[in-house]
Amino acid sequence: MAEDKEVLIQAGVVTVSDKGHTGERKDASGPLLADLLRKIGAEVVRQVIVPDEQAEIERVLIEMADEARLDLVVTTGGSGLTPRDVTPEATLAVIEREAPGLAEALRFEGHRRTPLAVLSRGVAGVRGGTLIVNLPGSPKAVREGMETLSPILPHAIKMVRGVDTEHVPPSAGLPGVGVA
Repeated sequence: MAEDKEVLIQAGVVTVSDKGHTGERKDASGPLLADLLRKIGAEVVRQVIVPDEQAEIERVLIEMADEARLDLVVTTGGSGLTPRDVTPEATLAVIEREAPGLAEALRFEGHRRTPLAVLSRGVAGVRGGTLIVNLPGSPKAVREGMETLSPILPHAIKMVRGVDTEHVPPSAGLPGVGVA
């Protein structure tokens, strides 16, 4: 596991919140998410707050993936059932390949703690060389989501980069491969 933590991950955090964007509410989830990403060795190079507007969310995701060429973008907020929650639609519009297992794991692990976690519609996928993952907007959900993602993200980033694509069990004794 320690070897995976050596992977330098360039990350972006996107808080999706109408009230956060206008300053009516302090963003607690975005700064927490950035701190938790740093704890797994990521360098958070971009952190923004956008309104619950699909076109704006898409624009920021595309900019972070295509122009900034970040390895990872994690969103917080806008993934529920309210009419303004459009983060999953924006993400699906910009990714090229889905990674449904990540979203499924987040909902499954979230449900073990909070039955309402299954109401999150968050998705995950890849655009170019960038992994994009949606988390719900509460600090509690961000903390729990990162507990689920932390052991997965370094290897996922390696796979998106095309490094360590072999799935060899750790017992095979190959250095740097098969870290579970």
